[in-house]
Amino acid sequence: MWYLYVILVYFLVLTGLNFFRARKIKTQEDFMVAGRSLNIRVMVFTLICTWIGSGTFIAGAEYAARAGFSSLWMPAGAWVGIIVIYFLASKIRTFGQYTVGDILEVRYGKFARLFGALALIISFTAIVSYQFRAGGYILNVITEGKITVPQGQFWTAVFVILFTALGGMVAVAYTDLPNGIIILIATIAAVPFVIHAAGGLSSALITLPPEHFTVINETFGTHPMLKAGSYFLATMLLLLGVQTMYQKFYSAKTPKDAKVAVSLWVVGTIIVETVVVVIAVFAASRYWPEINAWLVNHKTGIDPASIVLVAAKKMVPPIVGLLLMGAASVVVLSTGMNYLLSPTTNIMRDIYQRFLRREASQREMVALQRIMVLILGVIAWLLAVKMESVLNTAYFAYTIYGASITPALIAALAWKRATRAGGLWSIILGSVTAIALKVFSGLYPQLSPEGDPFGIPIIYPAFLISILALIIISYMTKPPSKEEIASLFPDEKK
Repeated sequence: MWYLYVILVYFLVLTGLNFFRARKIKTQEDFMVAGRSLNIRVMVFTLICTWIGSGTFIAGAEYAARAGFSSLWMPAGAWVGIIVIYFLASKIRTFGQYTVGDILEVRYGKFARLFGALALIISFTAIVSYQFRAGGYILNVITEGKITVPQGQFWTAVFVILFTALGGMVAVAYTDLPNGIIILIATIAAVPFVIHAAGGLSSALITLPPEHFTVINETFGTHPMLKAGSYFLATMLLLLGVQTMYQKFYSAKTPKDAKVAVSLWVVGTIIVETVVVVIAVFAASRYWPEINAWLVNHKTGIDPASIVLVAAKKMVPPIVGLLLMGAASVVVLSTGMNYLLSPTTNIMRDIYQRFLRREASQREMVALQRIMVLILGVIAWLLAVKMESVLNTAYFAYTIYGASITPALIAALAWKRATRAGGLWSIILGSVTAIALKVFSGLYPQLSPEGDPFGIPIIYPAFLISILALIIISYMTKPPSKEEIASLFPDEKK
């Protein structure tokens, strides 16, 4: 229980700092993009914390425990995405708005902004929901079952909602600085202890199925190569278009700072995500019978989603365990805050201010966004109560966002020929396809092994239809004028 008390003290300190910084928030720009004042150091750690969430410590760990080292396909998509983002970071900061909807409207019109906002709200609320589930796992493991997973979900939701409503981006970014340092130190320090406690590589090779040590786990999915590729693609597309990252770029002091921060961000992300997979695989080898028992009946044994938390509690020295458990706790806090702030920004900027009350005052916008934080937070908590698998929820959230928003968004930044009609229909058809196939998998589970209709992961048809709509309709319609694209392609003014 002492783990819990130390982590609570740390959170209370952060809360005090949050109250202090919240007093400085006067305008919408302060709340949404920290007054565009973040330096490189703060930028790097807030980017790491924004991406390294329970998608890594819980969903990624679940994938690693079940499939082994082939689970690295999932984070590898993010690594490639970050490299691509490097070349766009300064342009994003120069554009200097608040949401991806601002970019979508400039290129594709107000309805693209509206439909993009709706897709983002759905996917990000799902992402927040599994942060709450992850918090439930953490409190359950720390207290050795005294706090149940549902109870833990509730208190995690309360804490994340309170933090986000109080401080907005100022609180998020400056909370991420110490959190990012803890994540790096804890994950690296835990690796040798976990490997030793598991009996080393030789023991893991004997205990785990041989597929855990292959590039593609041939037992994972109806079409294993497509399955691995779907996690890679979904993760890459999420990162390329994820609004929380764009908000961080908007928050940087200068375009140069944004670009330098991205180059350091990729290094930190590769290190953390790789060592988390190593921890999960070796911890799984230590508790493989218990994991197998859970996979059979979902009642007894160890849920693979909690394997990193179990490793922190039982396989490392107490101080390292405290750091690792603390790292898992802070990423849930940080990611939950980031992904809760982001869709409420869309509601206020892309829906309320754009369509309902254009002349809303700064004070009104901040107050209403805090109310939206509460409402979306409660919805996310209700979703967490019904959740069965963090990995499946994460994958669907990545899919709907990546298929609906990312193709049109990247084209807006990099392809001058993209037209309003092409971008709008790319967003609509990508999201509709993803949602329709998800509904199909729920209605016909016998035709959808592991949630994949006819064994084909949803990301492929949804992304393909989105891309085809973007390209075909753009070439069928009149090219945009130089004036329409000048704000994103300044050379067109010449």
